[in-house]
Amino acid sequence: MRSSAIGADVVFIDKYPWINEEPWWKMRNRKDITLAEARALARQSQYILAATAETYSRRTVRYGDAVATSVTIIGTTEQAATVSGLILTHGRFLTAAEVEGARPVCVLGADVAANFFPFESPLDKRVRVGDSTFEVVGVISRRGTFLAMESLDNQVFMPITRFNQVIGWRPNVNIRIKVTDIHKMPEAREEFRGILRRIRNVAPEDPDDFAINEQKMFIEMFQRVGGAIAAVGLFITGLSLFVGGIGIMNIMFVSVAERTKEIGLRKALGAKPRAILLQFLLEAALICLLGGLIGLGLAWGAAAGASSILPMRISPLVVSLALGVSLVTGIIAGFFPAWRAAKMDPVEALRVE
Repeated sequence: MRSSAIGADVVFIDKYPWINEEPWWKMRNRKDITLAEARALARQSQYILAATAETYSRRTVRYGDAVATSVTIIGTTEQAATVSGLILTHGRFLTAAEVEGARPVCVLGADVAANFFPFESPLDKRVRVGDSTFEVVGVISRRGTFLAMESLDNQVFMPITRFNQVIGWRPNVNIRIKVTDIHKMPEAREEFRGILRRIRNVAPEDPDDFAINEQKMFIEMFQRVGGAIAAVGLFITGLSLFVGGIGIMNIMFVSVAERTKEIGLRKALGAKPRAILLQFLLEAALICLLGGLIGLGLAWGAAAGASSILPMRISPLVVSLALGVSLVTGIIAGFFPAWRAAKMDPVEALRVE
């Protein structure tokens, strides 16, 4: 997810909250947020650096014989570039006059422009969005994906007024606001809330019929999900280490039993108990270390395969920690078999058939 998609200093006012904790039917019955309300909020607030109203649809876009399907069409205003931090590689963004006049102009995302105009400038060319023709006035630089799922480059921006005329009128809009000072976000949020309640005629005793969403909601959600995953992962890891340790211990007990005569011979020739102890501890540690290396190889392959969906990497600290835990597990699991071998009576050991 790129920072231009959701900024820490950007507020999103929607009909529905991103994290819904109320019954769905209450959300459905809320009044739509209108373009007029968005404009009234922008006029009355003192904390707004830039604000835009947006609505969305998916359409097929054509240029000559080239066709792009399922392109996200965004009806917006001239301030969307400031709010979302859009950088243009060609041309310009929409103007206030084009939004007010519902002009048939558009700005292309990087993927759409590359597919239609790989060897020529897209400016002043005309593309078809649905059944309507639009003049290309700009191209957005590459932005990547949102949450590793939604491409931010497979988009076409057009005046929201034109969108309502030719794509389909959407009674509900989303308001996106860039605040003047990120440190005054709480004050700005409360001011937006008060203005919208007044504009939308919400009674003092009634709850808000809109949602004010922020980046921190995603962060808090990811932290909760990450904490739950970490707890489950820690439990599974601990259980795996316990089971694996029992397995290593059994292997080492069998190894000691099978090599009883060898242990007795070594002790008869002068080997000290400490040398026997270290030998079997080293064997147990090496077995666990080999298992740790195999596990790291599988984890590296899984991370490389999943990196196209979610960015992942295995840090040197994680590698060191994994190998360290493997060694410690091997030493702990192999201690009792090694201790048994070290304390073995050489005479009794040599008598074993």
